[in-house]
Amino acid sequence: MTGFTDNGDGTVTDNLTGLIWLKDAGCLGFVDWATALTKANGLKDGTCGLSDGSATGDWRLLNINELRSLFDPGLSAPHLPAGHPFTDIQFSYYWSSTSYAPALGGAWVVGLNNSHAGFNGKLYAEYAWAVR
Repeated sequence: MTGFTDNGDGTVTDNLTGLIWLKDAGCLGFVDWATALTKANGLKDGTCGLSDGSATGDWRLLNINELRSLFDPGLSAPHLPAGHPFTDIQFSYYWSSTSYAPALGGAWVVGLNNSHAGFNGKLYAEYAWAVR
């Protein structure tokens, strides 16, 4: 597959953007926004299947543009290319780190079930995914 490289250490490199994604898309769980930020920042070697030598603080919750870059709305759910290397994909919404300015207390989300980008209140739970 040309779009992604499975690095064999719990990470996947997006060959278009250069981002390194956590391979396990469900590991950080279904959490509120603040917890998603904390859990992403706390990732390190030995957690979530990582054997990449990363340390706490190397990872972060992705922003809305990074999250949207992953999906192709022309494909069927989860709107990822066939043969993508990710595991534990959740057919639900994923948090971004980007606050939604028009709604105080909101942040951008993208749905893997429908590729819809929208917002949700930060106190609600959505899935979280990390990049570095």
